[in-house]
Amino acid sequence: MKTIFVDGYNVVNSWPNLKQRKDFSFEAARQTLIDKLHNYGVFKACKIVLVFDAHKVMGNLEKKEEVNRNILVIFTKDGETADNYIEKQVNSLGRKHEIVVVTSDSLEQQTVFQRGAVRMSSLEFYNEVIKVEKSIKIKGDKNKSIDRNSISDNIDEKTAIILEEIRRSK
Repeated sequence: MKTIFVDGYNVVNSWPNLKQRKDFSFEAARQTLIDKLHNYGVFKACKIVLVFDAHKVMGNLEKKEEVNRNILVIFTKDGETADNYIEKQVNSLGRKHEIVVVTSDSLEQQTVFQRGAVRMSSLEFYNEVIKVEKSIKIKGDKNKSIDRNSISDNIDEKTAIILEEIRRSK
């Protein structure tokens, strides 16, 4: 299974819709990102590790929150940046797994590339997520338009009226 490491605040500051949202609430921007990545992870059948910096939060301990089997949210510990965390993880996983790192930090991109990961800029990933959202919508619309075998297709009008009256009387 492919693993995608996402530098959370780098993405929040790069994606147009999240950039606007963070001006009002960082929490709302983070939650929107988590929701979008959840849909992406399920559709693409990959694991996403979303890493947020907490290195300037005094005394903060590393916090991991497994949203579901496709997405894990990490808040780094005091003194550790998202870049540091991602580099350590990529280094430990090495070239044994298919790993993608999403960040627009060019130094970080070079570092993870040297350690065997594929790099993707935040805006490239944004376009990829938008494309997947469109695919999900098309697939959902297609499922809605499939003719279903409903009860009204199989009963006469008189019975349908009686059933409707029963339904409304409750």
